[in-house]
Order: sequence, then C-alpha cells, then structure tokens
Amino acid sequence: MSVLPLVFTSGWASGINAYAVVLLLGIFGATGLTDEVPESLQRTDVLIAAGVLFLCEAVADKIPYVDSVWDSVHTVVRPVAGAVVGALLAGQSGSLSDLAAGAVGGSTALMSHFVKAGTRMAINTSPEPFSNVAMSTAEDLGVAGIITFAMFNPQAAAIIAAVLLVLGLVILLFLAHRIRRFLRRRAQRREERRLAATGAARDAAPPD
Repeated sequence: MSVLPLVFTSGWASGINAYAVVLLLGIFGATGLTDEVPESLQRTDVLIAAGVLFLCEAVADKIPYVDSVWDSVHTVVRPVAGAVVGALLAGQSGSLSDLAAGAVGGSTALMSHFVKAGTRMAINTSPEPFSNVAMSTAEDLGVAGIITFAMFNPQAAAIIAAVLLVLGLVILLFLAHRIRRFLRRRAQRREERRLAATGAARDAAPPD
C-alpha cells in the first residue's frame, strides 16, 4: 500500500506541531500499533526529546506574542521535520522514493505552518490569552486526532488534511488585513524600544 497519504497527513500535522507528530508516530511504532514507522523514530532518546520539546511548545504556543516568536523560529524547523518524517516513512515502506516523500512532507508542512503562523498573528491583534489557549488546544487535539486516524485509515485522513489545508489558506486570505496590523504593531514596538535605548544611552553619557 502506498505510504503517500500518511506522508501528506504527517506533513500537514508537522506544520502545526512537528514535535507532537514525531512523538505520536514514535509511540505508535514502539507499541506495535503500526509497522509503517521506522525504528529511528521509536528510539527512546528521540521520544524523550520530542516529548520535552512538545511540552515547551504546549506552553509557548498559548502565550500571546510569544507564540508568534515561536512560530518565527520554527519556520525552518517544521518544514524540515515534515520532510525528514516523510522521507523516513517512505524508506520504511519502500513504496515511494525518499526524495519525493521529503518534497511532499516538507512542502505540505511549510504551507500549514504559514496558515498556523498567520492565524496567530491575526489573533494577536487583540492579545487576550483565551483565544490563544483555545486555538492552541484545538490545534494540539487536531494533530493528535488526525495522526491517530491516519494509522487506521490513511487515505481518509489525507483527504481531511487536504481539506483543512485549503480552508486554512482561504481563511488566511481573509485575515490578511489583521496580519498586516500585527506586523505594523510589532514594527512600532521595535522602533519604540530602539528610541528608548538610544535615549537611555544619551542620558547615561557623561556631559562634554
């Protein structure tokens, strides 16, 4: 059976929470739920590292503005994770080339990451913590649910992931003005901090 649906689904989920994907796949493989997961993802050190990083993301992802900084750092991490997981899954099954699987997993992860990061920017235009907590929790549950579902029905899970990706991109277009507002506000705060630092340095300088 082709591993492509699982690669696509894991790529979409990696763009939202790569550490949860690695942790869940590793656990499913280690417990014998599936034989699609390579042994490299089932190693104890990989599971521990993924678990610790998942907990870090679970906290950072629920704090206004901190979540956007975290997303910025993970602009590279999530697509790379999606590509690596896809290549490993393809290598395990032998039904798809590693290069093709990496391209599918990485590109899908990149698109879903942009949806996640853009949505958070829009939410942070009114930075009260409740919407961040609700969105982050929904994302975590969604990733856990779709990866688990993919273990039993990868084709249906891939269809759901594709629909969610398209809907996310459409929503992102509607939220574009709020994202621009967030970026302007962040640039303004940077400029204010720069001017404050310049003023403090000028006040601290000895008089001529």
